[in-house]
Parts: sequence; C-alpha cells; structure tokens
Amino acid sequence: MAHPVPSAPKRTPLTASMGGAGAHSVHAPLPTVEEVSAGGIVVDTSTELLQVAIIARLNRGGRLEWCLPKGHPENDEDNQSAAIREIAEETGIDGRILTALGSIDYWFTVSGHRVHKTVHHFLLEACGGHLTIENDPDHEAVDVAWIPLAELGRKLSFPNERRIADLAREILPRYL
Repeated sequence: MAHPVPSAPKRTPLTASMGGAGAHSVHAPLPTVEEVSAGGIVVDTSTELLQVAIIARLNRGGRLEWCLPKGHPENDEDNQSAAIREIAEETGIDGRILTALGSIDYWFTVSGHRVHKTVHHFLLEACGGHLTIENDPDHEAVDVAWIPLAELGRKLSFPNERRIADLAREILPRYL
C-alpha cells in the first residue's frame, strides 16, 4: 500500500525554466524529457538504532549532498526490482521491500532541455551485504554511511527526501 507523502510547493515547468528571471523575460520552450527512478530507505532492523544506508554524491557545483539511493529501471524491470537493485549497487546492502512509501516528482533543466523526474520510494529491510560504493556501475556515489533513522531527516540534503524519511519513521513500527 502506498502512503501519501506530504507535498512541497510544486515547481511548474514554467517557474523551473524561469529560475530568477523576471516576468517580462521571453523564453523559447525547451523540450521536456520524462525520467523515472526507484529507490528508498533500507533499514537495518537488527539493532535498536534502526540505521539507514544513505549515499553521498557531488552535485554539479562540486558540493557533497547526502541522499537516498535510487536509479533508473533497466530493460523490463519494475519499480520494486529497480529499487532493490539500485540500493544494492549504490550501498552494498541487500534489502527486501516492506512497503511503498510514495513517489515524489520535480523539474530541473539541464543541457538545453527540461526534465520531469518521478522517483518511487520504498521501505526495505536490510537482509545482507556490507556498506560499499564499489558496486556502483555509474560511480555516482562518493560515500556511503549508516545513519540512525531518528537522525536521517537532519542528514539528507533534499526536503522531499526528508519527508519520505519522516513517513518511513512513522510507519516502520508496523513492520517490526
């Protein structure tokens, strides 16, 4: 069952492409690309700390951002299978899905086109592996760490992911 995620103010394609431009600026429409990713929160339930594996990436400006592991489905892969695979690749941790946490979507502009990205998040229980970024085929992750679930919201860089973490903290007791 999917759980509703409190929404943030939406950035529309118009406001996303305008950035800080004034209302009188003229913009040629940019082509739009739809992207889908899947990932989520993998929790080690073997200890009271309920630690979550998260990754660090460098943004385009070179700043370190801590985020939830996620990536694109491959071939005929469904979102659940993609989430399990991407989490294992980016963190080294194998997990089994407990429930869906919901989806977030956002817009950004890159290389002359707008991207509308939807990310499907799942709550997983860790069932093996060890922390490593060595299995990440895209080498996007530059670090990986266990963070106690109670501290996850303070560590994550993005507000939408912090809302997913809040939801996971709220519903996880149903699965323990």
